[in-house]
Amino acid sequence: MKSAFSFLSIFGRASTPTPNSFVWFPLVGLVLGSLVGAIWWGSERLWPPMVAAVVTVIADLVVTGLLHFDGLADTGDGLLAPMSRERRLNAMSDPAVGAFGVMSVVIVVLARFAALASARASVLAVAGLWCASRTSMVLITMILPYARSTGIVHAFLETSPSRTRRAVSSASVVVGLALAVAVVSIARPGRGLLALGAALTGSGMVAVLSWRRLGGYTGDVLGASGVVGETVGLLVLALR
Repeated sequence: MKSAFSFLSIFGRASTPTPNSFVWFPLVGLVLGSLVGAIWWGSERLWPPMVAAVVTVIADLVVTGLLHFDGLADTGDGLLAPMSRERRLNAMSDPAVGAFGVMSVVIVVLARFAALASARASVLAVAGLWCASRTSMVLITMILPYARSTGIVHAFLETSPSRTRRAVSSASVVVGLALAVAVVSIARPGRGLLALGAALTGSGMVAVLSWRRLGGYTGDVLGASGVVGETVGLLVLALR
């Protein structure tokens, strides 16, 4: 659990991730979402909605150490630009960010800001969406193959996962989804569940695009799928 927190956030000391780290992703998402949601709720009581939205977006970037947005930028460069599979993978590993990556980050940040500025602050709704986004990361690793021969995600994976390991991962997904559903249902029964469904759909669309263009997923794709899912969910929460 400690390695999952230290990997997905700025909290805790840096440690080498293990296959056990993945099963804690949903819980880490729930905790981080609760923190971001609390900052949103508190900010709305101190500032106008637009300022509160800026504070919340910045807070999320800080507590996650920009990890997922770095993945979003690399994924934008790799999946959106027209090129071969090999060049896509090379572009995603290049530390330089291209136009597709920059625009992906700009669009997502603007969408998150607009949604937070337009919706009523809810700690539980954000907690549920963030939990779902990390749960979707675990689910993607169970469904799609890893697209690289090396990479940071290898530390989370087992070459030949046992039946027990697959069962544990499946349980993590089930528990994560159940927690997300329960939390958003308490927050906003109708709109919350709709937002949750939209968030999972958004994450799934990123995964499908990666599968079609890379034949699998990468660590960057996992981060991008989570960020996109959260953003789609927030936009649905902001519906009139």
